[in-house]
Amino acid sequence: MTIRNITLTVILFLISSAGLKAQTDQRTTVYKMAQLFDWIGRFYVDTVHIGRLSDDMIRKTLHELDPHSVYITRDEVRAMTELLEGSFDGIGVTFNILNDTILILSTIQGGPSEKAGISGGDKIITINGENVAGKGIKTPGIYKKLRGAKGTEVTIEILRKGYPELLPFRIVRDKIPIYSIDAVYKVTDKAGYIKLSRFAASSKKEFDAALQKLKKEGVTDLILDLTGNGGGYIEVAVQLADEFIDKGQLIVYTEGEHSLRRDYRASSKGEFTKGKLVLMIDENSASASEILAGAVQDWDRGILVGRRSFGKGLVQSQMMFADSSMLRLTVSRYHTPTGRAIQKPYNTQNDEYAKGLRDRLRTGELTGQTANTGADSLKYMTLVQKRTVYGSGGITPDIFVAIDTSFYTSYYRELLGLGIFNRFVLNYVDRNRQHLKRQYPTFDKFDKQFTITDAMMNELQDFAEKEGLAKKPELFAKSQQHLKLWMKGYIARDLWEMEELYRVINQENPIFLQAVAEIDSQ
Repeated sequence: MTIRNITLTVILFLISSAGLKAQTDQRTTVYKMAQLFDWIGRFYVDTVHIGRLSDDMIRKTLHELDPHSVYITRDEVRAMTELLEGSFDGIGVTFNILNDTILILSTIQGGPSEKAGISGGDKIITINGENVAGKGIKTPGIYKKLRGAKGTEVTIEILRKGYPELLPFRIVRDKIPIYSIDAVYKVTDKAGYIKLSRFAASSKKEFDAALQKLKKEGVTDLILDLTGNGGGYIEVAVQLADEFIDKGQLIVYTEGEHSLRRDYRASSKGEFTKGKLVLMIDENSASASEILAGAVQDWDRGILVGRRSFGKGLVQSQMMFADSSMLRLTVSRYHTPTGRAIQKPYNTQNDEYAKGLRDRLRTGELTGQTANTGADSLKYMTLVQKRTVYGSGGITPDIFVAIDTSFYTSYYRELLGLGIFNRFVLNYVDRNRQHLKRQYPTFDKFDKQFTITDAMMNELQDFAEKEGLAKKPELFAKSQQHLKLWMKGYIARDLWEMEELYRVINQENPIFLQAVAEIDSQ
């Protein structure tokens, strides 16, 4: 990046971030920064990467403001856009890296790879004539080689069990959807379950289709799972809240020092304003998840089950730089219909904000040893039943479910953190895929009949030892039941789809089980 460009970038950034009026001292600051970069570029003793220097300056400036005003590079913008816009151009496979080889887990239904004849269990050996097996290729490198503009071609060679030679495939790239709903299935005679992982551009359309599917199966009550959902587009949260809230009712409002209050209201009668509704939330439910949860709770539309949400109530406006990098600047706070500010306290002078969840665990809030009741000054009343709720620090559920830490040991942490557990499951499915598919042609049969044996648990420990993790029988025993559950879930996911993972793990998920109990009791 040239000095002229970096000077322009600095000026634009300072004007945007400060909301400058035509005041002398502010103009002086802008030109001082521009002069600084000019002098560094022309006279500094050593070689300086001026673009990296400006990026660091922007990040440090934003760090002084709040935890959510951030600078995003051009590559990061592209990745974020793909995730929230709900699609990218590629070949349509999910994969993992097993023994330094690209292992295809599944193909996207109707996508280019499925049409070409690729299937789960295939291993990619070459891409466009280049050997990619045993070369230490990483996930970003795979994306770079397999993704490309719609209509372009990529040639791959596949190693498939039962075939002695590599199989060549020519695949025409196409638009590949990224789904935000991971699971949709009937739980009881009347209740259905939807797992929403993010609030993306396609989420409303996906939710409508999921709801219609459940209604056709006779569902009248709904469990909406927002655990782990870090948010997304505020407009999508409003659209989904619109499904549950009556016409004209306030869903959320935003307000800031330089931003006038803006109200978001339900625009029309939603598709699910009458049936029983339970929302699952936890400490990782944030932003748009909290908008939806807050509206449902404030209007007494449904019951919230789980643990206090993250507490992100700051609204960012996106501002593009000339080089396609982006500034996400906090411009306002959002409030629930009762007026609650969901943003938890923060101090820009330290990193305590990032340690919030660790502090909740340390103080006993997540385990239920202490309660988060909130201060009297932050007490609000719901709009229909006049129940007490609290503001400033996330959404507190109506029914608390403690986090289970009994299985969490140092051995368990390393087993997962080092990727050993995941590699073991991938190896197991790779060796047994055809046998498993023959023996369990449907997930229902798999779910009822397949069990994780003690022999498989012993194999896991032996595998971990070969990977450099010494055996610790006492610690392993504490985690064994939890590992069995997730092992079966991961195997189901690799044989079918993400939904089957949730069908397995929800059988012992305390928040889910409490949600089902609450639906049954209403």
